[in-house]
Amino acid sequence: MTFYHYIMDTSSFVELNRHNPIDVFPSVWNNLESLSKKGLLVAPTEVLLEVKERDDELALWAKRNSSLFRPPTKRQVEILKDILKNYPALVKEDRKYDADAWVVALAVEMATGSQQTIVQIKRIVVTEERLRGYKVRIPYVCQKYSIDSIGIIEMFRIEGWKF
Repeated sequence: MTFYHYIMDTSSFVELNRHNPIDVFPSVWNNLESLSKKGLLVAPTEVLLEVKERDDELALWAKRNSSLFRPPTKRQVEILKDILKNYPALVKEDRKYDADAWVVALAVEMATGSQQTIVQIKRIVVTEERLRGYKVRIPYVCQKYSIDSIGIIEMFRIEGWKF
């Protein structure tokens, strides 16, 4: 049996809210909350900071679901340093907050920190960024660390959600 743990990027929250607003599609957001409560959906604190920059319903939802957002660990900081050393272009210097490298670091930490069990646990980054050649974006860096990345709709398909 395979369980999926999702590490969510800001882009997926933003795009989902743009096309499926929280007040119009509450069942979509309730499903995300359910995954989060089971510990199967997480995001780094940096994603929360990016979302909170927007003064809208998504920011309120994120604040209400703050347990979804994980503070950095010492191991994540070590992984982050490695990511930034190898892929400095992943960080955009003109941003107040930039969660991309933190998303990958959390995924790498989760993938390397698990014990082998009968149950297979697959860690997947959820982002709306796409792999485009050698452009240094989340999917490219995930690939280099052997982490899968998918879009939010693909996550819904894996979970078998229908709305």
